[in-house]
Amino acid sequence: MKRKIQIVGVQLSLALVLVLAQLMLLHNGYAQDTTANAVPTPKPILKPVKNTFQSTWLIDNQSVMVSQKGTFEMDIQHRFGTVTKGYEDFWGFFAPSNIRLGVIYAPVKNLNVGLGITKSNMLWDLNAKYSILRQTKGLYPVSLTYYGNIAFDTRKDADGSIFKYQTQRISFFNQLIVARKINEKLSLQAAVSVAHQNAVNGYYTKNDSTGQEIFKEMKFNHYAFSLGGRYKLTEVTSFIFNIDQPITKHATNNPNPNVSLGLEFNTSNHSFQLFIGNYALLNPQRNSLYNTNNPFGFTAADGTKVPGGQFVIGFNITRLWNW
Repeated sequence: MKRKIQIVGVQLSLALVLVLAQLMLLHNGYAQDTTANAVPTPKPILKPVKNTFQSTWLIDNQSVMVSQKGTFEMDIQHRFGTVTKGYEDFWGFFAPSNIRLGVIYAPVKNLNVGLGITKSNMLWDLNAKYSILRQTKGLYPVSLTYYGNIAFDTRKDADGSIFKYQTQRISFFNQLIVARKINEKLSLQAAVSVAHQNAVNGYYTKNDSTGQEIFKEMKFNHYAFSLGGRYKLTEVTSFIFNIDQPITKHATNNPNPNVSLGLEFNTSNHSFQLFIGNYALLNPQRNSLYNTNNPFGFTAADGTKVPGGQFVIGFNITRLWNW
């Protein structure tokens, strides 16, 4: 009897072992099938932030924005005279003004190229702007853009009193712009720039009695800093501002800073900016090097009082076509 019980016990133990082994095999097989058939979690698609600014212009400076490939843009920029005479010339509206006409095209992604002519000095400019980085959530916290141009003074100079050589008519401008869209309403940008002039007043002048060279009035290279921004008031209207501060100090003819603010009105293909500021030359290197309009009054070292408030009213109009 004992022997039968032992045999039955062994059989039950073997059966239990087999059942447990089968269950383990089934479990392992299920786990392997689950792993083999598991769908990997897709990585999120990172998209650049849109519309940090609405226009390629921010008053007198380029914005960080670069138009999409295939976009053609026409620019009309106008600066009236200073408001200092008041009603006498209707706050500059009837004073001599400055105008620039320009076109911009985006032949490839992230690149704009343009051409323009300015009334002052009959200045032609060739320009280019390239988007190096675009603000992308989870990747890049800011946008970074390069802008540069080369300008040529085409005024008639029959007697050579202005330029001795054709190369002296050329000037250059290079700028790095960094910007961030803080939220759906506020965008800010800052930029550093260098303007270069091939001709400098007084650089080669010598004193006839002593033979000594007179120190150049201005340097060839001029560095500056700018800060600007936009705050959306409605879907189509924004408050805009820009501040430009010279960094380089010259022996004489130091340019004045620029303080400007205004409103921007937008549609899908148009941008209209109306503002008041100190820049009136409509070319970045000329504004940076030669701005004589002073926003703030001050007393010079010799006691001479220099008046401030030399602002001009201006506007920018841009029209876009996409192909």
